[in-house]
Amino acid sequence: MTPTPTATSAAPPTWVLQIMHEIDTLAFGEGFARMTDETEMYFGAAHVVGVEAIKAFFVKIDGPLDITHEVVEYWTAAQGVHLLRGEAAMAKKTAPDAVVRAPFMHIYRLDGAEPARIRTLHITAGPLRTDSVI
Repeated sequence: MTPTPTATSAAPPTWVLQIMHEIDTLAFGEGFARMTDETEMYFGAAHVVGVEAIKAFFVKIDGPLDITHEVVEYWTAAQGVHLLRGEAAMAKKTAPDAVVRAPFMHIYRLDGAEPARIRTLHITAGPLRTDSVI
C-alpha cells in the first residue's frame, strides 16, 4: 500500500514571498500584515510574541546585514500548516564581499480566517559560521 502524502508541494503564495522580501529589506508591509499581536515566533531558542516584537527582532538580527532569502521548496499540509525551505545569502554591511549562505526552514501555522493569519512561525537556520556574519 502506498502511503498518502501528508504535505503537497506548491508554488509559494504571494504573502510568503512578501514576508521573505520584507525580512530582507526591513520594510514591513503586506507580508507581515498576516501576523497579529498574538502571533508567536520561535527562532532557534528565541520565543517572540506579537507582530511588532517580531519586526523588532528581525531589525535587530538583520539590520547589520545585507541579506537575501531564496525560497527553494514550499509545501502545504493539513490544519493550516505551510512549510518553506530556503537559503539565505548574507554578509555584514561592513564586509559585503564576505558572503555566507545558510539553509533555513519556516513552518507556518495559520488560523482559519480569510485571509488567513499566522498563528505560529517556527524558524530554523543553519548550519552557519556565525563568526562570519555576527
